[in-house]
Amino acid sequence: MFEIPNIRHLRVFLEVVECKSISKASERVFLSQPAITQAIAKLETALGASLFSRRSDGMYVSESGEVFALRVQRALDMVLEGLRGAVRLGGSKSQPAHLLQMLTTTQLRALIAVTEAHNFSIAGRNLGISQSSLHRAARELEALLGVVLFEKTSTGISSSKAARALARACKLAFSEISQGRDEVDALHNREVGQLVIGSMPLARTSLLPKAIIEFSQRFPDFRIRVNDGPYDDLLYHLRHGDIDLLLGALRFPVPADDVIQEELFSSPVEIVARPGHPLCSDRNVSLETLQKYPWVVPGKGTPTRAIFESTFTEAGLDVPSRLVETGSQILVRSLLMGSDRLTMISEHQIQHELSTGVFKTVPYEVEHAYRPIGISVRNNWKPTTTQSVFINLLSDTDHGVDLDDQ
Repeated sequence: MFEIPNIRHLRVFLEVVECKSISKASERVFLSQPAITQAIAKLETALGASLFSRRSDGMYVSESGEVFALRVQRALDMVLEGLRGAVRLGGSKSQPAHLLQMLTTTQLRALIAVTEAHNFSIAGRNLGISQSSLHRAARELEALLGVVLFEKTSTGISSSKAARALARACKLAFSEISQGRDEVDALHNREVGQLVIGSMPLARTSLLPKAIIEFSQRFPDFRIRVNDGPYDDLLYHLRHGDIDLLLGALRFPVPADDVIQEELFSSPVEIVARPGHPLCSDRNVSLETLQKYPWVVPGKGTPTRAIFESTFTEAGLDVPSRLVETGSQILVRSLLMGSDRLTMISEHQIQHELSTGVFKTVPYEVEHAYRPIGISVRNNWKPTTTQSVFINLLSDTDHGVDLDDQ
């Protein structure tokens, strides 16, 4: 596994890139030339690539070094922004730019671990270090920042707003550095990077599988990880750098200022029931009739739930009251097959069930009922070249498919 380098070594690396000289960089970062040489050597070993071309007239950054430097600069900018937020929220008078020069990667990893685990013991096990070492790193960081990061509560450890702001920024920064490593690997024909995709539950369409299969044929060693979950959970992990992109039904308005959405296609919504349902053969189904039936619907806040409710309210009718709310397609299927319940669902989501006769559509056209399906990413996310290939495959895939609605 790639370990995030010492943040001080990363700063030194950028100084050498700018100065084209170890001696000049030494004067700016107040480190000896041997220490800088050693720091660069450690980075090169970790990346498996030369970052500089050493010449008699100076140190000139290599192609690998240039790629990595761009990612490191973005990462340090993120940490600096996180420090600004932490200082502001914590009421400290410390200067963020000065703090950036003093931080260690160990301190930041401790911050992230404790913030996520809410427990020093669990955080220590997650990092593979002793609880005392973790305590020391966390307290050193608190002293350096001049803000309270953690407080004991009856249920564990509570993280302050300052801690959460800095931890989120550091997670994004660490993700950026890992992407830099992946780009260096790609330059040396080592396609061993990864893409973490958030896919909302019960996605059963061919959009994602088709893209993965085609992508894996071109990049067999590139790792794809798909995380399922409800939208709110996946959005949180997207914004905190745990996943790279979120694939599913888009939300309007956009759920957060730091998220951007790209629509791939729109999926029509249908009313569906079991075969033999009384309404499936009725060619004059009215909204008043639909109102009288029991329904199984997705939870509040989902696009299809909004379409369901507006279908009745815009006609001046009350929303049906006999509802079962669930995001489980297995439960939806069982309830429909065993009763006269109805559901409103994407046509593409149940293509297989419709084609095999498991479900039937009710002959009532829901007006303006389309779900925009697409990709959500952080607005400052810069995919690697290989990650961009996968995104392009999603865009190019036949869109006679759909995603879940949770």
